[in-house]
Amino acid sequence: MSDLGSEELEEERENYLGEYEGDRNEAGERHGKGKAILPNGDIYDGQYEFGKRHGQGTYRFKNGARYIGEYKENKKHGQGLFIYPDGSKYEGDWADDQRHGRGVYYYVNNDTYTGEWFAHQRQGQGTYVYAETGSQYVGTWINGQQEGSGEYIHLNHRYQGKFVNKNPMGPGKYIFDIGCEQHGEYKLADMERVEEEEEEETSTAIPKWKAQKITPLELWKPTPVEEPPQLDVPPAPEEPQAPSEADGDMMEDIQLPDFSEVEDLETLIKQGEEVEEMRDESREEALNEEEEEEGR
Repeated sequence: MSDLGSEELEEERENYLGEYEGDRNEAGERHGKGKAILPNGDIYDGQYEFGKRHGQGTYRFKNGARYIGEYKENKKHGQGLFIYPDGSKYEGDWADDQRHGRGVYYYVNNDTYTGEWFAHQRQGQGTYVYAETGSQYVGTWINGQQEGSGEYIHLNHRYQGKFVNKNPMGPGKYIFDIGCEQHGEYKLADMERVEEEEEEETSTAIPKWKAQKITPLELWKPTPVEEPPQLDVPPAPEEPQAPSEADGDMMEDIQLPDFSEVEDLETLIKQGEEVEEMRDESREEALNEEEEEEGR
């Protein structure tokens, strides 16, 4: 990753502002679209506001670097692409001339980092892909290196755990594609290393894996939803049926007697029985007519 101090190269001399061709405001300041050749040989082509680079523009450095993106008061700010002299490049958010926010860095060896940045450093959540092996680290970064919870993903297995100063540390587990997990812990161990001739042996603390147990692969399963118990609901009472058309016709044919002049109970009962007989006769006649129509 290249950090060439490009900001210092952008500074213009106090007495000589270089060559400029473009728009100006009433005060004579560079304002609008313009192109400038700076005293150090760098070239800027883009937007100006009140004498400063502001808005979209392209800055070409004499050393071969190039920035294409947004400016705010002479500083890279917003979305932009920076191509470094060694061929690496960064594309993403900028703030106050620094990589800040979310972005992707493409390294010379074809490795890539995609994630969060803070003050020019990888910081936050991000994914680093190693082009040579295809392995990748997915997890937390602090001050440009792996720190905190993360996962190393390889071709046929992966490691999940915590990282300290780029190295795995503490409890974790290896997950193998064959369907098992190896649980264990990374602990510091002393490892002797022989230096060149006439150099004293030195001891370096490195984390070493201590396996504890192997278990079947734990597959995620959704939690079953419990159905509410079925309550015994009494059957709804049957609704009275509306009279059919045949019943309506029979009611129209029956002439009900006038009960307003009846004085004794026996006469009333006798008249009621006569009404029932008339209804029965009407029903029988209606049924006979339906049977004759069906027979036809």
